[in-house]
Amino acid sequence: MSSAQKYPARAVMGPESIMSKKAHGTSATPVQENLRWKVDQEVADRICNFNRHYAEYSGYFQTVPEFMNQTNDTPADKEITF
Repeated sequence: MSSAQKYPARAVMGPESIMSKKAHGTSATPVQENLRWKVDQEVADRICNFNRHYAEYSGYFQTVPEFMNQTNDTPADKEITF
């Protein structure tokens, strides 16, 4: 962890060791099955357990019909809880 980098007070920085190789990438187990909005488990697993720098591809969320339907059906003054 570089002492030169500064982050907002709410950010909690952990040691590099939390990203060390484990039984399944950087975790002991794969991502759970049956994800909300029928999100692709393989994509979620790659992001969570085999990735250090980026998340899903740009616009991925727009390819998930269940998510898009919920966002379109949610009034602008309401929240979607993740």
